[in-house]
Amino acid sequence: MSGGSDHPKPFGPNTQLVRAGYDPFDYHGFINPPTVHASTVLFPDAQTMEQHGQKYTYATRGTPTADALCNAINELEGAAGTILVPSGLAAVTIAFLAYLSRGDHALVVDSVYGNVRHFCDTMLARFGIEVDYYDPAIGPDIEALFRANTKLVHTEAPGSNTFEIQDIPAIAEVAHRHGAVVTMDNTWATPLFFKPLDFGVDVSIQASTKYPAGHADILMGTISANDKHWRQLKRANGALGMAGSPDDAYQVLRGLRTMGVRLARHQASTVAIANWLEGRADVARVLYPVLESFPGHGIWKRDFKGAGGVLSFVLATDRKDDFKSKAQRFLDELSLFGLGYSWGGYQSLALQVDLSDRRVLQPPEEGPLIRLQIGLEDIDDLVADLERAFAAAALA
Repeated sequence: MSGGSDHPKPFGPNTQLVRAGYDPFDYHGFINPPTVHASTVLFPDAQTMEQHGQKYTYATRGTPTADALCNAINELEGAAGTILVPSGLAAVTIAFLAYLSRGDHALVVDSVYGNVRHFCDTMLARFGIEVDYYDPAIGPDIEALFRANTKLVHTEAPGSNTFEIQDIPAIAEVAHRHGAVVTMDNTWATPLFFKPLDFGVDVSIQASTKYPAGHADILMGTISANDKHWRQLKRANGALGMAGSPDDAYQVLRGLRTMGVRLARHQASTVAIANWLEGRADVARVLYPVLESFPGHGIWKRDFKGAGGVLSFVLATDRKDDFKSKAQRFLDELSLFGLGYSWGGYQSLALQVDLSDRRVLQPPEEGPLIRLQIGLEDIDDLVADLERAFAAAALA
């Protein structure tokens, strides 16, 4: 009789990433799953067809390739089920459509991804769904914003571009007392650094475009729900007919295997560059939750196991009318940092952030806001590139 525990020690995160979602011996020992290209699935007889009496019935409802990725995400998220959709934005909007109806009210964090705000202000408004935006620092005081018809609270932590950290457990507790579902965009941290469903969130959303895929060549989103909310999400997705492609699912699963080591590199480089930026006189503020100077640092340290590789900083200037030209001089001098949207890939990226759509939060007054995605390049090379950009921005 063994003296060991009946419950083996859980695997570490990188071991889990390597193994999750697919057993090679389910398919002749090949280490990666097959990429199943399909629309039609055949049935052996009419009765099986009538009763949908087999695992696969039509490709929008799942394939072996999609299942391999969904199983892996379920394991990482601790979810009852996951669906794959063509983009991160689609993941958020489908989650909203799954749980909101005409006459409902939703609370959405003011630091939400800008395209989600556009969806709320256009499509949801057309459907007769009201949305109010709230301060990400509101915590349990969000209770004052609830109405009798508030059915959903959307969170995003850190917030898009400005990286506000939310007190997710406090918000979730209030929302659940009022019978509202809690959704969260967790793209920045991934389930390796924050597991939303462990903190009271009902539906966890990732833009797999970013760190899971990791190579700036795939668009995909995942939506993962707890047991209480999974069936409603699955029904809504079936009605909408959304599905991720098999090639993209294969590529995301392949990227997932190395996500842990890539995230460690992204994080280490970003922390180093954040500290370097904070010591510069031509930087008014650095927005990155790891820094002790950041207003949400305490909650980040309490709840998160790590940090993503995206930060912002305020480029200091004395002239408000010089914001755009100063930012453009900075950006145009960069050579290693590409000028592009998105993030999560191997190359460093930069852009000027537009916060004109915010309803509650005010944009920085000290200068333009620059967002950096810190890629996998050598830190010394990135610092030298930024040094040249700061020198260019300083020119009159």
